[in-house]
Amino acid sequence: MTIEVLKSKIHRVTVTEADLDYIGSITIDEALMEAAGIIENEKVEIYNITNGERFATYAIRGERGTGVIGINGAAAHKAMVGHLLIIASYAQMTPEEAREWHPTVIFPQNNRL
Repeated sequence: MTIEVLKSKIHRVTVTEADLDYIGSITIDEALMEAAGIIENEKVEIYNITNGERFATYAIRGERGTGVIGINGAAAHKAMVGHLLIIASYAQMTPEEAREWHPTVIFPQNNRL
């Protein structure tokens, strides 16, 4: 048996752009993705601190050092520029592995490390 546990979290970043016409996903500054151990196209859960919305999408790499957090496609109805978010990724592991696991949690300042 495996269980799903928190792999990593980017805590309290601000949406910098929202594009309804984009095909979908969330654009994340490459430096933040790297620090959190999130890889491009990985499924992520988005928790909107501002309005309580929660949704899943996949991560795409944004320009390093820009602080970009872009909500794309239909998800742009759930998070707007200026909203605060938590971005979380999860991993499957056995309960034994999970007992020893320590997730990566980063706390960016102004969307930068």
